[in-house]
Amino acid sequence: MNILIVGSGGREHAMAWKIKQSPKLRQLFIAPGNAGTSLLGTNIPVGVSDFEGLKKAVLDNQIDLVLVGPEVPLCEGLHDFFSTDSKLKDVLFVGPYQLGAQLEGSKDFAKEFMVRHNIPTAKYLAITAENLNEGLSFLKTLDSPYVLKADGLAAGKGVLILNDLQEAEDSLKEMLGGQFGAASSKVVIEEFLSGIECSVFAITDGKDYRILPVAKDYKRIGEGDTGLNTGGMGSISPVSFADELFMKKVEDRIIRPTVQGLIQDQIPYNGFIFFGLISCKGEPMVIEYNVRMGDPETEAVMLRIKSDFVDLLIGAAEGTLGKKSIEIDPRTAAAVMLVSGGYPGPYEKGKVISGLEKVETSFAFHAGTSFKNGNVCTDGGRVLAISSYGKTMSEALACSYKNAQLIGFEGLYYRKDLGFDL
Repeated sequence: MNILIVGSGGREHAMAWKIKQSPKLRQLFIAPGNAGTSLLGTNIPVGVSDFEGLKKAVLDNQIDLVLVGPEVPLCEGLHDFFSTDSKLKDVLFVGPYQLGAQLEGSKDFAKEFMVRHNIPTAKYLAITAENLNEGLSFLKTLDSPYVLKADGLAAGKGVLILNDLQEAEDSLKEMLGGQFGAASSKVVIEEFLSGIECSVFAITDGKDYRILPVAKDYKRIGEGDTGLNTGGMGSISPVSFADELFMKKVEDRIIRPTVQGLIQDQIPYNGFIFFGLISCKGEPMVIEYNVRMGDPETEAVMLRIKSDFVDLLIGAAEGTLGKKSIEIDPRTAAAVMLVSGGYPGPYEKGKVISGLEKVETSFAFHAGTSFKNGNVCTDGGRVLAISSYGKTMSEALACSYKNAQLIGFEGLYYRKDLGFDL
């Protein structure tokens, strides 16, 4: 079959790498893709929110299945657009409709869903400018630190964790005043949960689900989890504390109730569900939902899926996932993210990348790259995810770090302490 991946990051390159291994694939297209994806398929210069452009790409290239990487087009209703178009409605589509995508598109929607279906999560209150005083009172009932989340999509930047009550009160007013644009016209205040986090992924057709490898990502720019939040500085799979007992609790208390909750609420859903979890003394609680695979977790997770990934995608799109099986590689996979100097603040693009041809024992998944004058150049804050196998976590990390040292571009930075907390 002909498959189109929508997206341009490391997640999409890793998915393309995995899809390329399937005997079911005829031709692979990526819109818009990056310098790395162009080595696996055909890049189409169409943006992820250009619905008419994507329609043309699907029809021109006789696409049989569309896989959406990022959350934005799902929250904007790309699946709905396909399902209501007479020429597109028979194309297999992996990714939820706009209503289901609200699990990520609105923190308040997600929290209400969790409470309604008894899914363990932190205490919260949703605040707008109209009930600001209620929010200020709620903050006083919580212990420090205080968590403020922009309700809408804020490109991973809309979460503040503050130790001081006065600072939290001031920040709440700033957010409601437009700090994150429309995304923070509503703010969710949450109690702070203490513990260690992990990312659990499931693929579902709306009835059945299959659990993918668990991963842990590292959001802070600085070593020891210090400094500003980023899109993710690396990932490791599996996660030592997410053992059989922990994962049984996750499935029984979180994954199954989520899928059943979608059915009960009559929210049609197919595609991926990301459960951002925290282990509070061994008890899993949900921090957030995402409606797609995480990045950079995908760059480790794809390495550990042994079975045919395309077969799972077909199952999710056709409603036959109950008949599909998944085989997991027992080895550890670790991804180290190489980023541009200055990221997550201002950074320059267009730096020539050297050494890619020297990487042999790892996979160099491109996150933010493009071709310029015959060179592969930086084209984003997160540039490359160097991903490797190992018998153990330390072995996988050592391999990724060894290969990371072979890469060069002006301002290159990566964290050297991934896995320190495992």
